[in-house]
Amino acid sequence: MTIRLTKMNTRLKTWSAGLILALILGVCVIPQGAAAHIIQGAQGGFGSGFEHPLTGADHFLAMFAVGLWGAQMGGRPVWTLPVTFPLIMVVGGVAGMVGIPLPGIEIGIAISILALGMAIALAWRPAEWVALVLIAFFALCHGHAHGAELPLAADPADYAIGFVLATGMIHLFGIGVGLGLNKPAGGRLARALGALIGVGGVYFLVPALLAA
Repeated sequence: MTIRLTKMNTRLKTWSAGLILALILGVCVIPQGAAAHIIQGAQGGFGSGFEHPLTGADHFLAMFAVGLWGAQMGGRPVWTLPVTFPLIMVVGGVAGMVGIPLPGIEIGIAISILALGMAIALAWRPAEWVALVLIAFFALCHGHAHGAELPLAADPADYAIGFVLATGMIHLFGIGVGLGLNKPAGGRLARALGALIGVGGVYFLVPALLAA
């Protein structure tokens, strides 16, 4: 009886992981237009800011990967990585709002997805400060891209609050998935998910390089 329950539990975990992989794959193949950073027209403030990270595939993958990588690393990075990302993202957003140039933003965003995905796939556990420096750079790129949009919003402050809140929720989702996949199959499911995220990074990097 115990053996049967164990086998059933393993199958359920594998099935759940398959659903998660399918979800991420679906996000990866969303048409490029859904991930555009420039939003036309006046925005509604908080609601628009909250919605954008959830509908922009590139941002969603990067923010999800931050939480997943932190959970895979364990210890302090479980919370230091997800906390650092939105804080630095705000700095990048302000830079974008005031017009401080930061070349290669789209390439930087694509590289962030690729690098985070590969870090997870390889189960890379660098020193915490190294991970935080990488996270800070990626957050700067993501924040700057959205900071340039904020002057178009009807209420930039509310838009920014909504965006940061949604970012935090995606981080928590990534942490939850990461903690759930760390033990099954020796962590290989989490690594496979990271590899899939890395493929998403390539998907966004190629057109960004062609457009540069």
